[in-house]
Amino acid sequence: MKLYAVSDGPPSLAVRMTLKALDIQYQLINVDYCAMEHRSEEYAKMNPQKEIPVLDDDGFYLSESIAIMQYLCDKYAPNSELYPQEVNQRALVNQRLCFNMGFFYAPISMHAMAPIFYDYQRTPMSQKRVENALEVLETYLQRTGTKYVAGEHVTIADFALISATLCLEAISFDLSPYSLVQKWYATFKAEYPELWEIANSGMQEIHEFEQNPPDLSHVHHPFHPTRKPKA
Repeated sequence: MKLYAVSDGPPSLAVRMTLKALDIQYQLINVDYCAMEHRSEEYAKMNPQKEIPVLDDDGFYLSESIAIMQYLCDKYAPNSELYPQEVNQRALVNQRLCFNMGFFYAPISMHAMAPIFYDYQRTPMSQKRVENALEVLETYLQRTGTKYVAGEHVTIADFALISATLCLEAISFDLSPYSLVQKWYATFKAEYPELWEIANSGMQEIHEFEQNPPDLSHVHHPFHPTRKPKA
């Protein structure tokens, strides 16, 4: 098994935590994002979307981090609490995964990550969108009253949401108004130090890039505006 991943990418980190939690042996292949390796035609043979990560399970190629996490659990640990079989529990995990993809990580990515690498600005509106996402996660945690986002035990939904939230820590975003989010985030760090070690490695890289943004002026990305080099 091979995982094509980027070391500081939240979707890649979520998949890596899943592989670690399931104790699955695999080869980690770093994709050089700054060199645009994922935009190559060779990479597109594995993933026509040209996005990261991609799983190669003995010739079976699978992209999209959520699908990868679900696949790993279904194939290699079908009875694991990480992705419960009971219909209502699984539905809640699936909902939290969809929530992260479309509602939570999307504004965090645009506010925290995009300005580091491309010619985007953090604005009051982008901040407001992140605050709205955090308020909803806070509400979910309040309504369930559980330790983790989909129950009392950790699931792959937590891996996805933790990987998104660490982007905010990397840019020193104030989480203090969201006490339940803060508690959930701290609980994960304390109870799963080996998994947090994976997440933290990515968070530290993002933090370093925040302090010293990479020069991608040589990159001609088809969808993101390139930041002009400093004079």
